Amino acid sequence: MTIAVTGATGTVGRLVVRRLLAAGRRVRAVTRNPAAEFPPDVEVVIADLDRPESLTPALTGADALFLMSHPPTATAVARQAQRCGTGRIVTLSSIRADTEPPDAAGHRAVERAVESVGVPWTHLRPGMFATNLLTWAPAIRATGIVREPCAAAAQTPIHEADIADVAAAALLDAGHAGRKYPLTGPRALTKTQQLAAIATALGRDLTFQEITPAEWHREQADTVPPFVRDFLLEIWSESTATPESVSDTVAAVTGCPARPLTEWAADHAPDFGGTSR
Repeated sequence: MTIAVTGATGTVGRLVVRRLLAAGRRVRAVTRNPAAEFPPDVEVVIADLDRPESLTPALTGADALFLMSHPPTATAVARQAQRCGTGRIVTLSSIRADTEPPDAAGHRAVERAVESVGVPWTHLRPGMFATNLLTWAPAIRATGIVREPCAAAAQTPIHEADIADVAAAALLDAGHAGRKYPLTGPRALTKTQQLAAIATALGRDLTFQEITPAEWHREQADTVPPFVRDFLLEIWSESTATPESVSDTVAAVTGCPARPLTEWAADHAPDFGGTSR
């Protein structure tokens, strides 16, 4: 069984590659970087989602494809996969896909493109990636103080390893075809609780300092684009009023419960100035 993985050097893709190798499958890692390093058993294919034709060596005869969301060329890539005989496609989408405007060139547009070509599909819809919390790392290393608005915003951060586990299951088993899988962590946690999980992993005191949205806008003006700031504030405002829902998909698909944020924080302790476990 041969499986192609786009975004193979990314947060989720690199873990998917490892899961598939461990399962004894032949893996074609798709990357734009000729210098990217992979385990010796991986077949590296230099290609780019912006050039769908470059994917032909990876897609030809592949039993399955793990597809990163890239709206500009999603239709062309899906058609190329169909022409190359790819057996099924597992997309990395978003838990908010159904709330996007119908004409938006976003995650749902990628899902529709894949659904249109007649290849069996599975859509993975993760919510907040726990890795988003790495934006706190510089402040934690420098001062131990995180300054953000909406301290009570309760989200469901998911470990990237859980997303990779579900992705591998969907790539290996055709029984997941036609499913849209919402993926979350095991609990809705406020920002202060999220920071507490990191503090536990580091074994040190950390402080969450709540500021106003206007203050945060000003402080992030040089690092975060305006539309991203607005989008995040919208999510935080919504999850302050109503905590995000928890999904049991990880456990249902893999047989193991989703990893708690404390485990993610321990895995990433060096990023926050701690030591590896």
